[in-house]
Amino acid sequence: MSHPQINTSKEPIRLFKSDFLEFFTHISPVTVVIIWLPVAVIFLLLAIRDRGSFLSPGLIALGVLGGLFLWTLAEYMLHRFLFHFKPRNAWQERVSFLFHGVHHAQPMIKTRLVMPPVVSIPLAVLFYGLFWLILAAGLSSPHWVAPLFSGFIFGYLLYDLSHYSYHHFPIQWRTFRFLKRYHMFHHTKTPYARFGVSSPLWDVVFRTYVR
Repeated sequence: MSHPQINTSKEPIRLFKSDFLEFFTHISPVTVVIIWLPVAVIFLLLAIRDRGSFLSPGLIALGVLGGLFLWTLAEYMLHRFLFHFKPRNAWQERVSFLFHGVHHAQPMIKTRLVMPPVVSIPLAVLFYGLFWLILAAGLSSPHWVAPLFSGFIFGYLLYDLSHYSYHHFPIQWRTFRFLKRYHMFHHTKTPYARFGVSSPLWDVVFRTYVR
């Protein structure tokens, strides 16, 4: 993705001529919580319901933590290879701008800091399908799908809410202050590095970490 020049206007860049389509490009973090927190809780309850037959409470907790860990990898991969893919023609340039370029052009527009459901829902379905394909069909372990997917969705929620807070709230806690500064450097200095938002772990692993 080419790095757009920052637009300092407080008026959001219009992405579609249609008011109907434009409506779906603006999203509140409250909406994200309303949609995805119940999903994460439901899958956690499904795992707890079956704990006597398959997983102990300790293994359920391990599965949720594993899902959180998998989210950090998915977050890095999506940000680096999907949101920052390098377009080869005008049509791809347009898609790239719709996906993520508009956020780099106007990083402080608060209604474009969390992922719209028109993007997050298909991605969630895709990842759930991968979990089921690998764990249930491939490894004959369907009981791991619910706790891992619950943790994965909790991870996504933490990512989206953290990202919103980096751009719009003063942060005092040292760890989150570091992550906010790290992410802002991605915007202002290194758009092709520092892809981790909730953690710099995978930037270190894949050598896109910049001191």
